[in-house]
Amino acid sequence: MAKEKVVLAYSGGLDTSVIVKWLQEEYGYDIVAVTADVGQGSSELEGLEEKAIKTGASEIYIEDIREELVTDYIIPMVQSGAVYEGKYLLGTAIARPLIGKKLVEIAEKVGATAIAHGATGKGNDQVRFEFAVKALNPHLKIIAPWREWDFKSRSDCINYAYEKQIPIPVTAEKPYSIDRNLWHISFEGGILEDPAREPDKEMFRLTCAPEDAPDDPEILSISFEKGVPYALNGKKYGPLELILELNRIAGKHGIGRIDLVENRLLGMKSRGIYETPGGTILMFAHRELEQYTLDRETYHYKETIALKYAELIYYGLWFTPLREALDGFIRTTQETVTGTIDLKLYKGNIIVKGRTSPYTLYNPDMATFEADELFDQKDAQGFINLYGLPLTVKALMDKKKAMN
Repeated sequence: MAKEKVVLAYSGGLDTSVIVKWLQEEYGYDIVAVTADVGQGSSELEGLEEKAIKTGASEIYIEDIREELVTDYIIPMVQSGAVYEGKYLLGTAIARPLIGKKLVEIAEKVGATAIAHGATGKGNDQVRFEFAVKALNPHLKIIAPWREWDFKSRSDCINYAYEKQIPIPVTAEKPYSIDRNLWHISFEGGILEDPAREPDKEMFRLTCAPEDAPDDPEILSISFEKGVPYALNGKKYGPLELILELNRIAGKHGIGRIDLVENRLLGMKSRGIYETPGGTILMFAHRELEQYTLDRETYHYKETIALKYAELIYYGLWFTPLREALDGFIRTTQETVTGTIDLKLYKGNIIVKGRTSPYTLYNPDMATFEADELFDQKDAQGFINLYGLPLTVKALMDKKKAMN
């Protein structure tokens, strides 16, 4: 009788290498490893196929999902303006639903009955992966070894690997955990669990320290068409190439470092260090263009939408009717978000140099402090009287009460 198959979200690190053997012994599964190329770099992808087979997987799929991640996930997120708790640009969170989608697609392709992942029971990723599976194929069983096995630490996993002769790199304990994709790098855990400790300067990989950035500023223009970035300094790029080029430019100027004590979905606080160089510039430029082209009520309401959209991404609720409905609103707002934002980059700072758009609602003839023919200043008196009428009524009532 053929063994049941399980699709494992596989990175080739200690945890997922151990999970392959554990799933075989605990469940008797045929293991199909799946690795998503989200831009983590060739060093993390090299040799994965050989490693997975040696560890015990029957086959491995390495899926390049970078273009889809940018086009269908990151760009809509940029258009939404989503930022979690004022700082986090959702680099890890935005990739998880797409990875979950690919796990489901391959599970259906190979006839697997279950999906497994190596996320811990304390983190957000377990929720993000599993919500994607529940939304896309609720018939698939979900196995989360960190919520089942008796291992309590990385040391327990290493001892198990030695005992079972699982090929893993024998290295010292990493001082922190790293997650990387084309949008960002995150650093958590280990020595960073002390919020009073400043991160080591050598830790950062995408950005230089602002004080070490060039002494001369760099001028950069970003052009958008209906909220989608398509050119840097007049040169057209595909969405993926544009973000990678922005990472290079912004990193050189020390832009995009974030140190945040955030509220995890499970309720605890967690300290994370993030590098999102290109994303920081892109979000900044898009917001500036929206301020230039959207009317006040739409822009203000969209700020409210951005907070909810950020929560949906962070909480793993991408595949939900609410997110789809919000996308409809957001797409409508982007119809006039076309134009170019000129920026000055200097030692960790992004400074607006200029704005142009065929859809701008800024009218210099009306906004001027000089004489104009479009605005009669006498009209302001009636507006103030009517808009301030509730204040007048309340003040009269307060005086009347005070006299009694």
